[in-house]
Amino acid sequence: MSSQETILNGRYRLVAQQGSGGMAVIYKAVDVALGRTVAVKVLRPSLTNDPEFLKRFRQEARNVANLSHPNIVTVHDVGQEGNTHYMVMEFVDGEDLKRLIRASAPFSIDRSLSISIKICAGVGYAHRAGLVHADVKPQNVLVTENDNVKVTDFGIAQALTSTKPTDQERQKVVWGSPHYFSPEQAQGEVPTPASDVYAIGIVLFEMLTGRLPFVGTDQQELAMAHIREKPPLASDFNPNVPVHLDRILQKVLSKEPTSRYRNADQLGRILVSYRRQGKVTTDQVPEVAHDDLAEEAELALPPLQDPSVRTVPTPEPVAPARVHSASTAPNRTTVDPRAEAPTNIYTHASYQSPATAPAMPPVMPYPHQTPPRPPDSMIQSRYRATKPPQQLDIVTLVLAFIAFIAVVLLIPLWIAVYQSWVG
Repeated sequence: MSSQETILNGRYRLVAQQGSGGMAVIYKAVDVALGRTVAVKVLRPSLTNDPEFLKRFRQEARNVANLSHPNIVTVHDVGQEGNTHYMVMEFVDGEDLKRLIRASAPFSIDRSLSISIKICAGVGYAHRAGLVHADVKPQNVLVTENDNVKVTDFGIAQALTSTKPTDQERQKVVWGSPHYFSPEQAQGEVPTPASDVYAIGIVLFEMLTGRLPFVGTDQQELAMAHIREKPPLASDFNPNVPVHLDRILQKVLSKEPTSRYRNADQLGRILVSYRRQGKVTTDQVPEVAHDDLAEEAELALPPLQDPSVRTVPTPEPVAPARVHSASTAPNRTTVDPRAEAPTNIYTHASYQSPATAPAMPPVMPYPHQTPPRPPDSMIQSRYRATKPPQQLDIVTLVLAFIAFIAVVLLIPLWIAVYQSWVG
């Protein structure tokens, strides 16, 4: 197809090819009717021979067109010219996340969390509308110059999954991104919101480490890795990843869907709460990027799947308390496994951006640490409770003296009354 000479339905003039995948080819185009730049996704001919898939694809496109969210690419139109089926979307001036990962990963903790939270915001909005993306991957995440995020390609993978294509089609299309498939998708099951959560977890892992958690020489080996292998810790490849973020990723990458967070909204709330706790200092509270993810986390911090990881010898018992330890690697936190995690709070004292991190005094190795200084409000409360009484003032002394004189003057009267009563 010559993009310089093609005008679809006399309206969309294809200007240049922007990218391609297993399902479609993407073109930068001009809507000549409205005079605006758009992106046109043209389905590959191998998918347009199935009437059931095309019907499902059009329905999914209509559903996605009803989604209006700053982190979702807006769908303007869906159409057909001859055997060419296409979808018209807003044009995003940016790069896909996969290219950014290849160029500059691993990302900083803050940037990785920021992008992941925005992905959760867009995908979570679709989940609330009853839609599952089914193909979340960095190639389907567009990032602008200021790190705004737009999730695209809703509908195509879900339509393909729902129509149950032939094995040959599934090999060409569904296996186009096997590195991000959930275990249930690798087994041919229908994806759910928890499947999208799993894929977002792999994207976050890749941003933090610059590599994927599962690799294989072929598609079958990759599928078996998703189904059977325990996910590695991100800190094994990037020592800057804090242990609490490792624990969140371990839960997100659980093999069973019921062991993960239920949907992208819930994962987003966890990440927002985690980032907020990590950045809070005594003089500032960070802003929340998305109002729909600003609620506090609903679940307690998930435990590590392997309790033997990062165990520290404890020669003497200590009282149940949360203890932080210094590490040779920056931004690392160790948590006493005997301490009870506070409900609905993800503590992350070690993760702070260089601009806001206060100077930290030297800390003794675990477990012989000086307990952290209690908050000023608690100190003031204790001070008020143990504060000595005020000294007696002059007014109190005068009143006491008057009362004493009155009592003394009443004594003769009491004696006279008693004598008259006895006589």
